[in-house]
Amino acid sequence: MKKLTVGAQVAKKIRKGIQLLDAGDFPESLEMETVVELQDQSGQLLGTAYLSQQNKGIGWYIGTGKRKLDSVFYHNLFQAAKSKRRAYFEDSHTTAFRIFNQDGDGFGGLSIDLYGDFALFSWYNAFVYSQKETIVAAFQSVYPELAGGYEKIRFKGLDYESAHLFGQEAPANFTILENGVSYQVFLNDGLMTGIFLDQHQVRGSLVDGLAAGKSVLNMFSYTAAFSVAAAMGGAVETRSVDLAKRSRELSQAHFVANHIDLEQHFFHVMDVFEYFKYAQKKGLGFDVIVIDPPSFARNKKQTFSVVKDYHKLVSQALTILNPKGVLITSTNASNLSIEKFKAQIEKGFAGIPHKYLATYRLPSDFAVNQSDESSNYLKVFTIQVEK
Repeated sequence: MKKLTVGAQVAKKIRKGIQLLDAGDFPESLEMETVVELQDQSGQLLGTAYLSQQNKGIGWYIGTGKRKLDSVFYHNLFQAAKSKRRAYFEDSHTTAFRIFNQDGDGFGGLSIDLYGDFALFSWYNAFVYSQKETIVAAFQSVYPELAGGYEKIRFKGLDYESAHLFGQEAPANFTILENGVSYQVFLNDGLMTGIFLDQHQVRGSLVDGLAAGKSVLNMFSYTAAFSVAAAMGGAVETRSVDLAKRSRELSQAHFVANHIDLEQHFFHVMDVFEYFKYAQKKGLGFDVIVIDPPSFARNKKQTFSVVKDYHKLVSQALTILNPKGVLITSTNASNLSIEKFKAQIEKGFAGIPHKYLATYRLPSDFAVNQSDESSNYLKVFTIQVEK
């Protein structure tokens, strides 16, 4: 195994517990797709890492000492992760959640989600993908009860995004439960599945009474999972807005899965800023508005960045929010700290009195690396206007 010497700052970062390795940590040209031993400038062993290019970083620190990435290593990782999630496996009201989450479970570059009786593997770089046979075999030894598995390719270089991996094939569309609500999902249709599992606590708040008797507007709605949760929680009306044309069909499928009459639930395929103008013109008002945009988006007229532009969404939402109304403000941008996100929100409020009712980070199934704030990427505030 090749040894690499790292500078003092990199050694300090590793000793702090940060596992993601950056290109700047290794200024010299490196051999990719390989396992290495890292040592500090005094020659002291820091531990084992692997190098592989991905969307963020060029590899991951694995742990102290010399680690052999064999079936025993992966088996132990999956067994420990499964034990941590015992409460989820025992919850009959939720059948979809994350069962392995990258560095939060000790191995960056891989996440695994459970959808009913099926596992969904996400490979984030070519090295982890090259370990697929060993990883899947170890996983199946820990989860012999599962019917089958699928994979998503989340790095560049392969000619496919999604595929069946092992065992039985799932129906093209099937339903899972979350907080007692049914959602229709699809495991082999591009990179998406129809639901973002990291938001299940926030959707749970809508199911559990936040939306009862309220009108709800869901911006950047994707498949309207927030809207369905609100409807199941007693919302009298929901409106879901997303620019993607397919969003209407996928959204309606969730409502049908829960036997919800669509008469008071509306779907708008349009840009959210255009919808704000439309709602203002029509004199529409809402009791709850959910704002959960992608970190970056571009259409024909403009670009949007959460880091710079989130305050615009807040200020526009306030123009159509009913008195004493509630905003659910959300972002999954890992490059935006919770303090800076809150600053964007406050800029949008521009002095309008309000109070924070709840704060959500990643739920416990999305285990995080406590030493690395960027690992806990989800930031959600539930805020009530005091007027």
